[in-house]
Amino acid sequence: MIDSAHIRSAFDADLENIRNLILEMGSLVEAQIDESADVLHKRDEERARAVIDKDKRVDALEMEIDYEAVRVLALRQPIAQDLRSVIVVMKIAGNLERIGDYAKNNAKRTQVIAQSQPEGSSRSVLKQMSKAVQGMLRDVLNSYVNMDVELAEDVRARDEEIDLLHNGLFRELLTHMMEDPRNISAAMHLQFVSKNLERIGDHITSMAEQVIFLVSGEVPDDDRARGDDSYLKET
Repeated sequence: MIDSAHIRSAFDADLENIRNLILEMGSLVEAQIDESADVLHKRDEERARAVIDKDKRVDALEMEIDYEAVRVLALRQPIAQDLRSVIVVMKIAGNLERIGDYAKNNAKRTQVIAQSQPEGSSRSVLKQMSKAVQGMLRDVLNSYVNMDVELAEDVRARDEEIDLLHNGLFRELLTHMMEDPRNISAAMHLQFVSKNLERIGDHITSMAEQVIFLVSGEVPDDDRARGDDSYLKET
C-alpha cells in the first residue's frame, strides 16, 4: 500500500529544495542588475568583467533547477496545483536566466560607453530604471514565496514606469544623435542598455503572471497599462 503521507512529504521536500534554488538564483540576478548599473554609472571596466563572469553561476543554477523539476515530474507525477508549482518554477528560472543575460550584456557595454561623455540625463534615468527593476524583482520573489497575488499584481502595474522611462530616454538620445552624428555610437549603446532594462521589466512581469497562475490556476489578461511605444512600431 502506498503511503500517501510519505509521498506528500517527499514532494514538499523536493519543492522546497527547488524554491531555495530559485531564491538563490534570484538573489544573484538582483545583484547582477545592481552591479551592472553601478559599473556603467562609474565607467568601471575592470569590475564589469567580474559582473560578466558571475553569469556562469546563474546559468548553472537554471540547469540545476530544470533537472530537479523534471526529476520531480517523473517521480512524483504531481497534479493540479502541485503540477502548477513545478511548471511555474521552471518558467521563473527561465525568466531569471534571461534577466541575468540582459544584465551581463549591459556590463559588456561599459567598455564602449566609458570612452564617451554622458549623454544628457542618461546616467540618472538608467540608474532610476535599474533601481525600479531591482525593486520589482525583489517583490515578485516575495510574492512567489508568500503566494501573494496582490503583490504580484502590483509588480505587473509597475512595469509601466519602466516603459515610460525607456521611451522618454529613447526620444532624448535620438535628439542627441540628430544634433551631432558623433553622438551616434555612444547613444546607441545607451539605448541598448535602456532596452535591456525594459526587457528585464517584461520578464519580471512574466514572473508575476506566473505567480498569479500558480495561486489561481488562471493566467491574467494582458490589460495592464503600458507606456506609449507606438513610435517604435512599424506602420
